[in-house]
Amino acid sequence: MVSAWNSLHSAILELVRSTPMKQRLICAYRRHLTLIQEDHLPMEARGSFAQLMGSLEGVAPLRGEDAVTASVRKMSSQDADDCAALIVEIFGLLPRALDAQRPPAAVVQLRSVDTAPAEFDVPALSATN
Repeated sequence: MVSAWNSLHSAILELVRSTPMKQRLICAYRRHLTLIQEDHLPMEARGSFAQLMGSLEGVAPLRGEDAVTASVRKMSSQDADDCAALIVEIFGLLPRALDAQRPPAAVVQLRSVDTAPAEFDVPALSATN
């Protein structure tokens, strides 16, 4: 199974291609975003993801097209840009959410606090000819 991080990363790579933005959104949706299950996202990203998917699936299709094609066709250029920006924002939420869930790292003691600093002194090097 492909992780949400991998799917969002791949969707962003679709968004940076040179084709028109609406075409890039459709490709990102079909190839990558449909693979993401909302419950595999952190809570902080689920609302934005639901909003994104609603924008990309919200229009009833005409004969011969699917919902994403109809939805993107009806979007203004600004709406398409906003959807692309939302994909990037959701991707940016993932590492922050994972860091917040991770317990703090344990402190590793490298030397005894009782050790005298002189033990670690190194004699100066001197060169003679």
